[in-house]
Formats: sequence, structure tokens, C-alpha cells
Amino acid sequence: MRTSRLLVRSGLTVAAAAALPLTLASGPAAARASGISVSTTGSTVSVVTSSCTQINGSWGTAALLTGSQASFSQGRQVALSGTAAGQSAAWSAVSPGTYTVVVMCSRGDTAGTQSVIVSAPSAPTISSTATATASPSRGVMGGLGGAARDYGTVTMAVGGALVGAGAIAAAWFLRRRSKPYRL
Repeated sequence: MRTSRLLVRSGLTVAAAAALPLTLASGPAAARASGISVSTTGSTVSVVTSSCTQINGSWGTAALLTGSQASFSQGRQVALSGTAAGQSAAWSAVSPGTYTVVVMCSRGDTAGTQSVIVSAPSAPTISSTATATASPSRGVMGGLGGAARDYGTVTMAVGGALVGAGAIAAAWFLRRRSKPYRL
């Protein structure tokens, strides 16, 4: 009885573990249908795909559509370039906003569609007091780990005295140990 329950439990666990990769691999239909990868760097948008084949020397065309543009022909079009292993296209000087990238292969089918957000470049902050720099009031705080606490003279003197007393005690102990007949 115990063995059969154990087998049933482990059988269900094994079945669930076997079905999990299949479930994760299937994903939503939209994610599987897109054969393109879109990325942004500053104001440049680029797309990469390996879904197109070359026909009459052309791999296809990619278009960058704004939110108000509805068809492929209205967008900024760039011809795909590359090899059979991968094709790419890029747009430079793209203003900030949300865009849709559509890739049409030379055989007339769509390799994929993907949205991308181009963010505004961050401008460096320039201080109006660039010529007048503030100097630190306590100087450089050196030490282990860049210590940020300033210890007073009394604390340093007591610490030095303890280190000195420890050194004298260690010397006395070692000397006494080397000559066991002495006190």
C-alpha cells in the first residue's frame, strides 16, 4: 500500500516535470511568431533576424513606424543586409518615442513585428559654480576602508599606550620563556 502511494506520487511529479518544459517552450503565439530582435542604443534603433532568404540579391526591407503610421509603406524603410546566418538593419537619429519595427522578407512574408521605446538622452548636468570648488573641511580621511570618523588626541594616546604595553608584555613573556630557570 505504501509503495503504491509512493509510486503514484512520484509518477505525478515526474509527469508534471516532463510537461513543464513543453509548456514553457510553447509560450504565447505572438512571442513565437516574431522572428526579429530589436534593440536601441541612444538614438539608434537596430533590428536583427535570420528568417529571410535572399531573392534577386535582396534580403528584404525593415520599416520603423511611429504611432500615427498604420502601414509598412508609411514608415522609414531600410534594406536588410547580411548573410544567410543573419540579416540586420538600423536607423540613426531617431527621436524619443514609441515605435513599431516591421521586417518584410523579399519573398513577401513578414519576419516579425516588435515595439520599441526610444528614450531621450540624458543631458550632463553642469554646475554654475564650476570655477569655485569647495574644499573639504577636515582633509582626506584615510585609513582602513576610508574611515570617516575623526578620533581625538586622547583616544589616539590611549590606543598607542595599549599597543606599547602589549609589545612590552609580549617581549617579557618571550624572554622569560626562553630561559626557564629565571623568574
